[in-house]
Amino acid sequence: GPLKPEITITYIAVSAIFFNSGLSLKTEELTSALMHVKLHLFVQIFTLVFFPTAIWLFLQLLSITPINEWLLKGLQTVGCMPPPVSSAVILTKAVGGNEAAAIFNSAFGSFLGIVITPLLLLLFLGSSSSVPFTSIFSQLFMTVVVPLIIGQIVRRYIKDWLERKKPPFGAISSCVLLMIIYTTFCDTFANPNIDLDKFSLIVIVFIIFSVQMSFMFLTFLFSTRNNSGFTPADTVAIVFCSTHKSLTLGIPMLKIVFAGYEHLSLISVPLLIYHPAQILLGSLLVPTIKSWMVSRQKALKLTRQPKAPVKV
Repeated sequence: GPLKPEITITYIAVSAIFFNSGLSLKTEELTSALMHVKLHLFVQIFTLVFFPTAIWLFLQLLSITPINEWLLKGLQTVGCMPPPVSSAVILTKAVGGNEAAAIFNSAFGSFLGIVITPLLLLLFLGSSSSVPFTSIFSQLFMTVVVPLIIGQIVRRYIKDWLERKKPPFGAISSCVLLMIIYTTFCDTFANPNIDLDKFSLIVIVFIIFSVQMSFMFLTFLFSTRNNSGFTPADTVAIVFCSTHKSLTLGIPMLKIVFAGYEHLSLISVPLLIYHPAQILLGSLLVPTIKSWMVSRQKALKLTRQPKAPVKV
């Protein structure tokens, strides 16, 4: 179509989000985030090991139901996807959480996903096609890492201006993300061969929201335990990064792994629902999570303050 999403979305939109992040993020925050190994391990193991395994076990139960089998296979592909390169960062930023950790996990998870996601898809679903790792890797490097570095370099020269003017980075990223979702929906539902029954679609939408809520609650519980070692800001990044799945990486990967597959459109439907659902759910929860984080941070500050000596 006239929007040319194969260029504007695949390259320009994703690059814009990461250039935006590079420009808005303080360099010292990004370097300190690299050292937070425990947080990164938690996010990557949850999203690339626990998530797909839990979905596979759940689908063993759903396979006896009359739900469309290709939509169920699509649910499994959602589980295999890496963290998103945009939505988790935007929502973490909106709450005021650890944005640097969210950016690192989004970028690092995406690179891990280049290798791990196709392997998971082959393990759980099987496919005969060979996956061109080098082309996906180079595309990710050019659209994620390079814009982030350029943003950081530009920031050094206009740092004072940014501090003074405070441009609306969050709003810009949100607009770009909306454009990504719109074009992907158009691309999928423009396919004349797509054959969906309403019952299966409604049930899949319900399952997707239930899975997201359950996993967000689970990551919240794990990261707020007394001995977890995570700050409230870390918890925010963990909740969004661990439970969100990438659409911008996911759809191209599905097209590569299942090239020429007649049911590709149906398989991609759950991912197309999951992505806007995670943004909608995340946006609705932003005020609640923000108030929790602020109150928790205040409580922690009070407990750390030295008590005044009692006068006799």
